[in-house]
Amino acid sequence: MVGLRRFLILTHRYLGIAVCLLFVMWFVSGIAMIFARGMPGLTPDVRLQHLPVLDTSAIKVAPSDAAEKAQLERPPNRAMLLTVMGRPAYRFSIGGSTTTVFADTGDLLEYVGEAEAVQVASRFMNLPATQLHYEGELLEPDQWTLEERRILPAHKISVEDDAHTILYVSEETAEVALLTTRGSRALAWFAAIPHWMYFSPLRQNGPVWRQVVLWTSGAATVLAVIGIVLGFTQYSTRYAGLMRWHYVTGVVFGVFCLTWVFSGLLSMEPFFWASSDGTGDRIGQALRGGTMELSHFPKLALATADVKEVEFLRIQDEQYYLFRADSFAPLLVSADSSQIRRDHFSTESLLDRVKKGNPDVPISESALLSSYDSYYHPSERKPPLPVLRVKFADPEATWVYVDPHMSQVVTRFTRRQRLQRWIYHGLHSLDFNFWYYQGPVWTGVMVLLNAGGATLSIIGVVLAMKRLTRGIRRRIRTSAVRPRSVVGA
Repeated sequence: MVGLRRFLILTHRYLGIAVCLLFVMWFVSGIAMIFARGMPGLTPDVRLQHLPVLDTSAIKVAPSDAAEKAQLERPPNRAMLLTVMGRPAYRFSIGGSTTTVFADTGDLLEYVGEAEAVQVASRFMNLPATQLHYEGELLEPDQWTLEERRILPAHKISVEDDAHTILYVSEETAEVALLTTRGSRALAWFAAIPHWMYFSPLRQNGPVWRQVVLWTSGAATVLAVIGIVLGFTQYSTRYAGLMRWHYVTGVVFGVFCLTWVFSGLLSMEPFFWASSDGTGDRIGQALRGGTMELSHFPKLALATADVKEVEFLRIQDEQYYLFRADSFAPLLVSADSSQIRRDHFSTESLLDRVKKGNPDVPISESALLSSYDSYYHPSERKPPLPVLRVKFADPEATWVYVDPHMSQVVTRFTRRQRLQRWIYHGLHSLDFNFWYYQGPVWTGVMVLLNAGGATLSIIGVVLAMKRLTRGIRRRIRTSAVRPRSVVGA
């Protein structure tokens, strides 16, 4: 028993020396993450604010003719009408590729060089081109495009403004795809980058980054488990000084250290245990009623001057426009009657199509929710309410959430994904309903717990440094008194 306890003490000591700095980094950046969230980017709302108003009077080409000129291999997954380089244009997306056709001439967008990118950035910022500086073409991700590699290749442009803005203009879409400011970049260096270990030399190699996170969080989990065990076995030991404070903070905050590093480990999905199939895609297709038919959309002519973007949709066998603007909420308009649809699609019609999308599996329960539940909950962009929750009696116990206004699948969860939600978000963010929706309460508790974990870790760093310093001095003294052999004796 004594031998086992000594083994645990030594393992905890030297494993702590190896990873204590990581604990400090994770806890301090965890406090920053509560306020800064993730990496800087361009939100849909900010993007829409900077989009110019659509000039429908310049549209000469119908959507179906534009699709023909684009020579699409199959009907697009998404089709939109917006302003590109100061001209109305159709944008068709198939998988991960995008094709843009100008709606005034039918020409394809083929090349976006330095001059074109600067003009795009100038319009976006509403600033003269003389206040913009071209930084070069980006073919490989830098620190700020690690999560946005899909926008590459892109042109990087800096702006002479108070925020020290940097823009990334995608060569494929001729649109500003990413925006960072000096403030957002600074917050990321305190928050997301250290917390997720998003250092560009490491993160650029995805498999290596994943293994580093798995092994470091795994070692940290073992360290935390041993620390909790020692909290019980060393109860009668009279520690003094920093060791006493390390013991006390470990007893108080050790469990949270364990839950956070263990849930961080599981966030990487070791062995990809929470991956699932494409049930939601089949249901989404059934809700649409088939592929989009662009021939059913006439050439658009709007009386309003506020619309900035139009999306073409197929919903329950009918064609709709979705108008987006700053001055009003998104409007769903029938392409046949031009009538605005404000009512939700009936629950009966939604359930009928959901069944068609998953015909071999019975529905065990369905409910129209007017508030968020433990799995369908708000993020930075709140998902729509009400929402239809459908539970299937399949082996994976799949739950699907459907937006009744758009007749679209918003999200889905299998049993394993719901379990992952609890062992990751539940343990990592403590987002339990009874206080997560009470913002200040959750924020205060999270800051307190992270501060406690940081204190425990900082004390561990100091003790580790003292241990290493003593070891180095001991080696120096030993080598200094060691007798030297006499050459030629």
